[in-house]
Amino acid sequence: MKLVPLFLTLTSMCSLVASDYQGDALYSLKMSLKVGPDQLTNWNLNLVDPCTWTSVQCVGSTVVSLILSSIQCSGTLSPSIGVLRNLTTLVLQGNNISGEIPKEIGNLSSLTNLDLENNHLNGQIPDSLGNLRKLQFLVLSQNDLTGNIPQSLSNLHNLIHLQLAYNGLSGLVPDRLFQINKYNFTGNNLNCGANFSHPCASRTSGAGGSKKSKIGIVIGTIGGVVGLLICVGVLFLLLRDRRGGYKREVFVDVAGEDDRRIGFGQLKRFAWRELQLATDNFNEKNVLGQGGFGKVYKGVLADDTKVAVKRLTDYESPGGEAAFLREVEMISVAVHKNLLRLIGFCTTPSERLLVYPFMQNLSVAYRLREIKPGELVLDWHTRKRVALGTARGLEYLHEHCNPKIIHRDVKAANVLLDEDFEAVVGDFGLAKLVDVRKTNVTTQVRGTMGHIAPEYLSTGKSSERTDVFGYGIMLLELVTGQRAIDFSRLEEEDDVLLLDHVKKLEREKRLIAIVDRNLDRSFDGAEVEMMIQVALLCTQPSPEDRPTMSEVVRMLEGEGLAERWEEWQQVEVTRRREYERLQRRFDWGENSIYNQDAIELSGGR
Repeated sequence: MKLVPLFLTLTSMCSLVASDYQGDALYSLKMSLKVGPDQLTNWNLNLVDPCTWTSVQCVGSTVVSLILSSIQCSGTLSPSIGVLRNLTTLVLQGNNISGEIPKEIGNLSSLTNLDLENNHLNGQIPDSLGNLRKLQFLVLSQNDLTGNIPQSLSNLHNLIHLQLAYNGLSGLVPDRLFQINKYNFTGNNLNCGANFSHPCASRTSGAGGSKKSKIGIVIGTIGGVVGLLICVGVLFLLLRDRRGGYKREVFVDVAGEDDRRIGFGQLKRFAWRELQLATDNFNEKNVLGQGGFGKVYKGVLADDTKVAVKRLTDYESPGGEAAFLREVEMISVAVHKNLLRLIGFCTTPSERLLVYPFMQNLSVAYRLREIKPGELVLDWHTRKRVALGTARGLEYLHEHCNPKIIHRDVKAANVLLDEDFEAVVGDFGLAKLVDVRKTNVTTQVRGTMGHIAPEYLSTGKSSERTDVFGYGIMLLELVTGQRAIDFSRLEEEDDVLLLDHVKKLEREKRLIAIVDRNLDRSFDGAEVEMMIQVALLCTQPSPEDRPTMSEVVRMLEGEGLAERWEEWQQVEVTRRREYERLQRRFDWGENSIYNQDAIELSGGR
């Protein structure tokens, strides 16, 4: 009779133990870094759960990301960091950290991004970094590192971005490192050996674009101009009233800034009491979900209209009010059938609320993984419609709006389903308005682990291609029904990341093992294969290699996928041959640390 409570107690104890050792390690790191009195104030051992600490991101109770960029710390790196074995991202760039790089970082076997750029680190690069087999980004530029580049870095077959510029390194550059897609050895006293056929100091990208890609640029430019004219025309029409005149702008005073005004077009301004009644005083029973800045409640207005009310709970914190203003400004101009329409807003001296239509079929994530007994599973035909509708919504944001819009958190949980199960992209709280003259924008990293593009985690620079990466992961969610990160797969000695898991199964041609079991084999194998190919093209490590969303739409409609997939496979064949050549050259045997399985279909070129 007491098995369930006992199980829950044991589970809680396990979580507490995990939190304790992770919290101890992070607190030790904080102390060694000598952060300022106003930095990391909630990194407190009395707060047991480190997943609530600033700059720490978790999956469940497991710490997977730590980003402490430019916080002006001046200490050293504690070896205790090595106990966080599930850490995938460690970014400490732009500080004044001194001392040596702890060899214990080599214990972080899940690490894909390591960025220690622009500090005062000295000593040699530890050989132990060669143990980080999943590492894709290694950035150690602008430090005081000396000695040779370890030969062990040749073991990092997933590495696509290596930055060692402006240190005091010397000796011979390991031959394998010249095969990396992007590298920079500038500002050292290094010997390139016999690699005169390669750019010695640096290489910033892979091979040049094909004729097809250049034509795509021209078409994309024309499409952007047409889209701009459409957006201007839509705005012009929205500003006119039925009598042929211009509408008066609806203004609202933002609390604390009496002279600041924002035009909201046709949006309705709700009274606080109206939304309080609609949600039964924001009853927890009406919570539909919780996002980065607050909870979303189901509500019913006085005229029986069902709505979803997003209540910002931290608008006073950095980014909170900005998120409100950004979302209101953006959605008022972004009008598309596959984008969530904003009905109105409410502001008080202490509250910010947004009001949307209620989506009765909730989110794609709910329909994939959280349905209740008796509810219908998403069939394959509906999943195809969701894929195409989502792609069209993102294409509109990227290519038909000025300023263009980057969502920055594309995932199944942020794609809603209307009464006809049409896809509606929602939650623009993390979106960013970008001037069309800029190619990318540097911001605080926002999003959900497992869905964030590697270059965004590494550099903080987002672009349309970061959305394309997230969209590719969403396609894999649609096909598999699984989460982007699933630690339960560790029990089967499988990949935690859904992307790695699918790539492995695709390489082994195990189609049935990829597809969601809830479909009960009611799907078209060729269409599943097509969707997986599009997903893998979208999630390539290098953003330049990913398609645009307009190209994705065309591929999903049956145009251009075969050609692009064939091009990519030819490059993959060339890369495999290069690995085989290196294997013969260094005479790696069966007991070698080299592992052919590590060469994945969308690895570095």
